Amino acid sequence: MFKNIIKIFIFSLFFISSFSNVFSNEKIVNELKKGKKIIFIRHAIAPGSGDPDNFKLNDCFTQRNLDLEGIEQSKKMGLFFSKNNIPIAEVLSSEWCRCKDTAKFAFKDFKTFDALNSFYSAKFKENKEKQMKDLSKYLNNWKNEKNLILVTHYVVILEILDKAVSSGEIVITDTNLNLIGSISDY
Repeated sequence: MFKNIIKIFIFSLFFISSFSNVFSNEKIVNELKKGKKIIFIRHAIAPGSGDPDNFKLNDCFTQRNLDLEGIEQSKKMGLFFSKNNIPIAEVLSSEWCRCKDTAKFAFKDFKTFDALNSFYSAKFKENKEKQMKDLSKYLNNWKNEKNLILVTHYVVILEILDKAVSSGEIVITDTNLNLIGSISDY
């Protein structure tokens, strides 16, 4: 009898958490449909961490790239935006290949913006202050009725929003960078 009560309790918690996640995603989608949001996306799954020592910006073979799961994740991400009729003004991406590929597979059209580049590796740490200043300036001047999508890296999102994110996570803010929510199951 006690085991059955525990099973029912566990099932109930699972059911409620699943429902609340769907409900919160629905609220976020409704916010996104209103436009005027800044959307940060950490690039899709690219196994490993950091960048190889022989990293070259214009040579994807020297970089950590999306695997098949990351490509599929990117496509699902794009489908989420199109299926929900979320208005997009512009998609900007880091110059790193894993970000450009995430943007390409999800949204097709995008531009690169060096302020979204990673500064995780010691090789690029010196760029952090300038990048954050350039990104802040861009965001302060951004005015549009639709949403802005920024495909970037863990360190950039952590620095500007003080939020840790997983690969492919979508983080939604208002134009003052106040957190509205995040989506990782789309």
